[in-house]
Amino acid sequence: MSFINKRKAWTDSKRRKWKEFFEEQKRLRSKIKEHGSDILESENFQSSQANVQHGNMTVHQHCINVTKLSLKLSRKLPFHFNERALVRGALLHDYFLYDWHKKDPANEHKNLHGFYHPGIALKNAERDFDLTDREREIIKKHMWPLTVVPPTCREAWVVTMADKYCSLMETLKLHKGHGPKLIKVKSKSHYIELR
Repeated sequence: MSFINKRKAWTDSKRRKWKEFFEEQKRLRSKIKEHGSDILESENFQSSQANVQHGNMTVHQHCINVTKLSLKLSRKLPFHFNERALVRGALLHDYFLYDWHKKDPANEHKNLHGFYHPGIALKNAERDFDLTDREREIIKKHMWPLTVVPPTCREAWVVTMADKYCSLMETLKLHKGHGPKLIKVKSKSHYIELR
C-alpha cells in the first residue's frame, strides 16, 4: 500500500469516527429532548446556566453531561432501564438552584453542600415537576456514599456513576469542550470549530 493510499485510509477512518461521534451526539440530544423537554425549557433549569458546578462548568452543562453519559452507560449494560426516568432524574439530580461556591447567609449548609444538595434538589424538583418514585430515587441518592443509603434502582446507580465520572473530568478540566476551549477538526481545506 502506497503512502497516499495509507493516508487516504487513515483520513477515511478519522472521518468515519467523527461522523459516528456526531450521529451519537445527535441521538443523545434527541432522547434528552424527547423525555426532558419540559425540564430543559423551564425557567429554573435555564437559570442553572449562571451557577458554577465544577471548575468553570455550569450546573446546566454538568446535568446535560451526566444525562448523556447515563444514556451511553445504559446502552452498554446488559439490563433494561426506564429511559424516561433515567433522563429526567439525571437532568434534575443537581436542581438545587443556587451557586454553592458563593458565601450567602441564606445557604446555611455551604460547607456541607455535598451532603445536603440532593434533598434540596429533590424538594425543588417536586415543586416544579411531576416526578415518579424512580426519578425521586435518582435525585435523592445520586451522592452515595455521602447520602449513606445506597440507590435501590438501576437508573439511580447509573446516574451515580455518571455523576462521579463527569464531576472528576470537569474538576480536573479533562472534559472535551470544557469552557472556552474548542475542538478543531480539519475538513479538506478549512477548519470547523466545534463548541
